[in-house]
Amino acid sequence: MPLFNFTAINSAGETQRGTLEVDDEAAVVASLHRQGSILMRVEPAAGNSFIDGLLAMEFGRGRALGRQEVANFTRELAIMLAAGQDLDRTLRFLVETAPNTRVAGVIGKLRNTVRDGAPLATALGQHPRSFPKLYVGLVRAGEAGGTLAPTLEHLASLIERQRALAATVTSAMIYPSLLLVAAIGSIVLLLTQVLPQFVPLFAQNGAALPASTQALISAGDFVGAYGLWILLAAILSGLAIRQLLLRPGPRLLADRVVLRIPVIGSLVREVLAARFARTLGTLLINGVPLLSALGIVRGSIGNLAAVAAVSSASVAAQGGAGLSAALAKADVFPLRTINLMRLGEETAQLGPMALRAADIHEEKSRLGVQRLVSLLVPVITVVMGAAVAGIVSSLLLAMLSLNDLAN
Repeated sequence: MPLFNFTAINSAGETQRGTLEVDDEAAVVASLHRQGSILMRVEPAAGNSFIDGLLAMEFGRGRALGRQEVANFTRELAIMLAAGQDLDRTLRFLVETAPNTRVAGVIGKLRNTVRDGAPLATALGQHPRSFPKLYVGLVRAGEAGGTLAPTLEHLASLIERQRALAATVTSAMIYPSLLLVAAIGSIVLLLTQVLPQFVPLFAQNGAALPASTQALISAGDFVGAYGLWILLAAILSGLAIRQLLLRPGPRLLADRVVLRIPVIGSLVREVLAARFARTLGTLLINGVPLLSALGIVRGSIGNLAAVAAVSSASVAAQGGAGLSAALAKADVFPLRTINLMRLGEETAQLGPMALRAADIHEEKSRLGVQRLVSLLVPVITVVMGAAVAGIVSSLLLAMLSLNDLAN
């Protein structure tokens, strides 16, 4: 059976580390639960220290924590605080059990700031690359309300859900992207390597080539002569567009255009609605006032068209108007989001209804990604097949011309 290393807190509040030989991680959890211990971390035991050391090396990741590292830190912090541990001892434990020196360094700085008398939210605010405004705002609300542990639990769930949604979209687009690259590579290979092999044969026989064959030969010559320059120009254009989109005006225009693209625009709207509703609902149920919550949400959405819609809604809410009416006028979020927000306002349950809306939109986003992939894959396949068939057909026509000339 495999070996698993674990870190836990026993019933006396002491750190417990060890190795168990069990079937899977669930067996580790069950075993420690029977002993009255709280599991903090479990991972397969190292089989080769040299290889594990290479895998654990960090290459250019900077000092900021990744999203999964922040989620793990938040979850472990919430578990220990809920178990009755004080903040200083909890942070010390997390430093000692950090998976690498980078995580240990960030948590160590947090502990030093807290030990100097600063609140945890203030310490987190000193590391904006690791902990965004949303994170700091929720922790500040939790500290003010005396509910830091439950707030951190909600925050860990929020981070994990956002990461899962982003991972769903990213992983689903990998196969179509690879298929597109393979299609372009195959066509370029045929034009630059296969087709030129027949050109001397055609030239020696002096046959009049079909127009399609002549066009393909010219295209192959052009790609062979200027292909690298075209690739370089495409890369430079991409970098220039990226720099241009850093400016608010062009970025706002591009974000609005994306929302109007068929199929893709609907998917982007669902993703934005899920992110907006999840963030707003989490903030509200943790005691953050509506206007402050909307201010934090603006910094976490990403799409400037959605940011403008939330800003208009914030102004309307500040003036006493309803949040849902202002969001409806912006025409950015799906109608389902507006209706659920309106229902939440009418029943004084805006936070829970926002979380309910987030669940619905996250599921819609997953289904939308699946539909988009199911549409892209056959389209790319058909286009690639048609292009290859066209090239082969042109070659066969030219070969038939040579056969007619010989006869």
